[in-house]
Amino acid sequence: MTDRILVSPSDLLGDGVFETLHLRPSGPWLLAAHLERLSRSAALLDLPPRELPDLSDSSGREAALRIFYTRHLVHHTVSPIPEPVLRERREGIRVLSADLGVSAGRRPPWSLSAAKSLSYASNLAARRWAARHQAEDVVWLSIEGYVLEGPTSSIVWLSGGALCTVPPEEAGILDGITARHLLSVAPSVGLSPSYRMVTLPELAGADAIWLASSLRGLAEVTSLDGVARPRSPWTPRLLSLLGFA
Repeated sequence: MTDRILVSPSDLLGDGVFETLHLRPSGPWLLAAHLERLSRSAALLDLPPRELPDLSDSSGREAALRIFYTRHLVHHTVSPIPEPVLRERREGIRVLSADLGVSAGRRPPWSLSAAKSLSYASNLAARRWAARHQAEDVVWLSIEGYVLEGPTSSIVWLSGGALCTVPPEEAGILDGITARHLLSVAPSVGLSPSYRMVTLPELAGADAIWLASSLRGLAEVTSLDGVARPRSPWTPRLLSLLGFA
């Protein structure tokens, strides 16, 4: 019997932050934005300042690049993109809605909802719950009925000529880098970017819905709460706009 802990306290308690980037032959996609968010997340956890790694020359095949920042170290890993992620990008995703039990934009002063922290147990539990109910992912709702985000993604939807996502500060959620970049380039394909709060019925009435994240790019929602949705011709166009083949 020993009282020694064989993992670091940061790993054990989730006391750290991380970023996941899409590694392309040209290097890490949206690297500057991810490093900026990593620093903001670290500040929210009062992590000590650390020199971040130089990843600008990383290149090779499509892969997942992850950066971990704890009280003790900064390190990164490169691994293949999981097949389910690639499949969701190609084929779309079935999604269920669920009340997160929080008020939109009203969190306790110690909330880490705006940080990408290592405390991901609840996020992964939400996806396992979806799998037990014949779906792949979840759209979290506030107690007022507003759409917030997914456990590992931002929500993006098309309404007429507007490409929309949830405003992170107003909703009290993580600022999604992929969603923000997509809206910044939306005018190049004739769509108007819009940050707006949306209720679940309003989202269900959208022309198209996607989950946006670094590795998936966009995964089109093909079923919401058991109701099938037709595929949108915008999906391949937007994936191409983001640089996904």
